[in-house]
Amino acid sequence: MNIQEAKEQIKNAMTAYFTKDEFGRYAVRPEKQRPVFLMGPPGIGKTAVMEQIAQELDVALVSYSMTHHTRQSALGLPFIEKKVFDGKEYQVSEYTMSEIIAAIYETMEESGKREGILFLDEINCVSETLAPSMLQFLQYKIFGRHRVPDGWIVVTAGNPPEYNKSVREFDIVTWDRLKRIDVEPDFDAWKSFALQKGVHPAVLTYLEIRKGDFYKVESTVSGKQFVTARGWDDLSQMLHLYEKNGLPVDEKLVGQYLQNPRIAKEFAIYYDLFNKYRSDYQVDKILAGKAPAAVKKRAKAAKFDERLSLLGLLLDAAVRPLRAVAETEDALRLLLEALRAVKAGMASPDADIQALLDAQLSAQQSLLDSARRAGSLSQEQERARERTMAALRRHKQLAAKAPDDPFAAVKADFDGAVADMKRRAEAAGAQLTHLFAFCEEVFGDGQEMLILVTELTMDPSAARFISRYGCEAYFAHNKELLFYERQREILSQLDQLELP
Repeated sequence: MNIQEAKEQIKNAMTAYFTKDEFGRYAVRPEKQRPVFLMGPPGIGKTAVMEQIAQELDVALVSYSMTHHTRQSALGLPFIEKKVFDGKEYQVSEYTMSEIIAAIYETMEESGKREGILFLDEINCVSETLAPSMLQFLQYKIFGRHRVPDGWIVVTAGNPPEYNKSVREFDIVTWDRLKRIDVEPDFDAWKSFALQKGVHPAVLTYLEIRKGDFYKVESTVSGKQFVTARGWDDLSQMLHLYEKNGLPVDEKLVGQYLQNPRIAKEFAIYYDLFNKYRSDYQVDKILAGKAPAAVKKRAKAAKFDERLSLLGLLLDAAVRPLRAVAETEDALRLLLEALRAVKAGMASPDADIQALLDAQLSAQQSLLDSARRAGSLSQEQERARERTMAALRRHKQLAAKAPDDPFAAVKADFDGAVADMKRRAEAAGAQLTHLFAFCEEVFGDGQEMLILVTELTMDPSAARFISRYGCEAYFAHNKELLFYERQREILSQLDQLELP
């Protein structure tokens, strides 16, 4: 199965394992909860999937790569303990708590979350001295003398033997105690993750054209040559940063992430061509509804590969403001909750707005810290908390400058931020409308329009924006999806961003 299907399988298993009966006990007893074993080639996103599952289930996550562990660090150190049996004293070997088990308890204490996922990567590549203990752990969830706490589910991962010479084969007894999920690299499954993360459009459009280059491992006379999903993801991040800092992107940089000379060379050439399209097609003018006639004529005459690159450029430029609106909206909702609490506190005769704002700042910081420690916070959620805290600090300054009615000054600033977000949402919606108008005129009802609608549907930020603010052209070209009807119940949320 692909990584997206594996994610659903794991998430469903986690949901089942976290289910409790009417007495508050786990429906599947912890000792009967089979650890998941995710088997797949390196770099396909196994760790990223576990982070997503922890975030979506709102549980903690502790991750370890087992290749870094010795028998002592995994099991704990031995010591002699005196015990009495049948009235006679004996010296007994005990073990200090395993570093891994201790990390779970520390995460529980720091995050406040009692349930979580223990993710152990490269579990089948452990050292020879640790291998017997790891097999025991997979069967009984015990390191040394210490057990994984109830409420913590074990998920493991490993590479097939053809990718790693250090792999140790499990026996049937061990396999019979595991939920094995085999994963194969699949670009279409990875793409949904890539859209959510904002992977560079040059990477996405290149792989749409050359899907066979998404994942490749080859043995040559010069050694292993490989390209993985992790490599594309890391390269994408560097492309964004190099562009932001005006740094040149060349084949040498690409080759540091795509360790296959042919693919690195071809992508570097494509990237240069992609940037030429960015300049030639005047993307900003297209999204402003002012596409020159020469640009339209060229797009109509272009081959499919060039059209696909153009669509990638247009979608990237159009979705970025949609993503910004969504992130601003999230921060404003958190801020609204905080300011409502401040307003309620102002009802007290001796209320101090500075103290109330400080309390909200502390609460936000505490929530941010605990979520970070739990490993259950996405980058978008983290930015929303940070923005909320920045706004609260700004409100403290505004309140200090308006001693007669400090809350009115705070409310005015909040209302202004909401109005600004709505203006930016309107501008972003206009760009989306111009994008559809351009594609309708140039491509008609061809395959390009299908790609446009599909990409907007798959992109979480675009889908969320359209569900809230609408887009007539999108719905006109997507009548069978029933997207609008499924999302109507959340359209009213925008109107709730008001501080009374």
